[in-house]
Amino acid sequence: MTMFDGFLIALADLTAPLNLLLLAAGVLAGLLVGAIPGFSITMAVVIVLPFTYGMDTTPGLAVMLGVMVGGVSGGLVSAMLLGIPGTPASIATTFDGLPMVRSGQQGLALGLGLWASCIGGFLSGCVLFLVAPPLGRIGLEIGPWGYFSLILFALTITASLSSGNMVKGLIAGCIGLLATSIGEDQVNGITRLTFGNSTLDGGFAYLPILIGVFAFSQLLADMPDRASARRSLSAEGTGDLRIPHRRALRMVLRHWALTLRSSAIGIFVGVLPAAGASISNLIAYDQAKKNSKTPERFGKGSEEGIIAPESANNATMGGALMVLVALGIPGDAAAAAVLAALLVHDVAPSPTFMSESPDIVYVILLAFVIGHVFVLLLQTVALRIFVRVVGIPIYVLAGVILLYTGMGVFAINNTLFDVWTMFLFGIVGYLMVRFGFPLAPLILGTVLGPIGEVNLMRAMSISSDATLFLSRPWSLLFLVMAALSLLFPLYQARAKQGGWSYYPALSLALVAVPLVMMPGLARLSLGCALAAVALWLAVRAFRSPPSTTKDVAHGAHHH
Repeated sequence: MTMFDGFLIALADLTAPLNLLLLAAGVLAGLLVGAIPGFSITMAVVIVLPFTYGMDTTPGLAVMLGVMVGGVSGGLVSAMLLGIPGTPASIATTFDGLPMVRSGQQGLALGLGLWASCIGGFLSGCVLFLVAPPLGRIGLEIGPWGYFSLILFALTITASLSSGNMVKGLIAGCIGLLATSIGEDQVNGITRLTFGNSTLDGGFAYLPILIGVFAFSQLLADMPDRASARRSLSAEGTGDLRIPHRRALRMVLRHWALTLRSSAIGIFVGVLPAAGASISNLIAYDQAKKNSKTPERFGKGSEEGIIAPESANNATMGGALMVLVALGIPGDAAAAAVLAALLVHDVAPSPTFMSESPDIVYVILLAFVIGHVFVLLLQTVALRIFVRVVGIPIYVLAGVILLYTGMGVFAINNTLFDVWTMFLFGIVGYLMVRFGFPLAPLILGTVLGPIGEVNLMRAMSISSDATLFLSRPWSLLFLVMAALSLLFPLYQARAKQGGWSYYPALSLALVAVPLVMMPGLARLSLGCALAAVALWLAVRAFRSPPSTTKDVAHGAHHH
């Protein structure tokens, strides 16, 4: 089957009335769950996952992708109306969304966010269609050595992105890795860390961990005491919610450069393993402010401050899906949940996924793009329901959700052991949140651990020579990037004091080495270009005298 055949089959399959209906239902569910503060996109995907067990692959994926797309766009509702980001992906949306709503322009604020997120999604959908096939071909070259190094790189990124606390990020990642190493190993079937307890032979299933860490611990954290459990989330900002679509769209199109730039940032962050929309929306907001003609309006209800984060966070989903489809590695926690949905339907994304089942790949891509059309159509319906849901006390909401997730977890393998796993990891997740540990590294450790382990075993069974990890160009590239991402927080701290001025030059030079080693003229020239830039940066760093802390302090004093 060629890629084009796959595309036509997927199009016919997905546009069947039932599948479109399920996609719409998924989008609506995502919009609602995303809009409830404290419920992340991952949680939305996880809550809906059990309902898709009995479905075929296409309808199942349609629902899951609908939820994923709806979840990102739903977060903007509570971010604007309540000032509480519904999902971490819409943190930056609160900065200007809330002031605009407070100034009485609820409809316009929602409209801007809605159109920006849909255009961002469309753009990344187009990039997905163009870039996923060549990415899949690269995936085939990487080999088990490269895959192991890629996963190492993904785990170091999660740690170094754990805002300002790398050690805690690393510990969280290691807890995730430890959790997956319990039970029989995937290659030789030898039991580990079971302490003679036969229930642990199968290890911890991945979904109960995901649900426990995200849903269960979040609900515990939402209700620290009786008073807060009784209150509801509603606010005064839910007056007239009619959206002036035409005016909002005109405003977004007037800032076309900003929309394109933010979407590009979103796609780029999505492609990085483990970065996710919670980071891209903040980067895009920061860039918008730096490049704006009126930076002083940011934080007071600037339309640019709504367009940037919203177009970025939807574009990130496209980037994350791109890596998932082409390499089988989830770009963020929500993509990890979609990966779980694929595995439930016996579809395992890997480098050969594009060539083996192009029809399923295109179902994913098409559902992502069509989902955005449904977001536009359904957001007004979701708003009306949202205003009702927000009035329900938290303890009722939490009880209903816990019941559903418990039933869903039980339904996976029909064992109570999974329910206890969810409970255990819920408590672990809650304690981690209380003591300031990030949750994302734990989840990525759980997802990436087994993939990394299998590839390490494959590599070692092909050849026990460990130097192959350094002599294979892709593997070397990812190892270099892993080392650089661990050093990056240190560089940031030192750069403020004027130290480590050679770091950018050194890092580019190191990345250039594996590129030059790769076959093909394009990569060789890219490697040479990077080496040239590195040389130029080194010369510049050598010429400019290193500023010491005294100079900096003196300069600040002078101001």
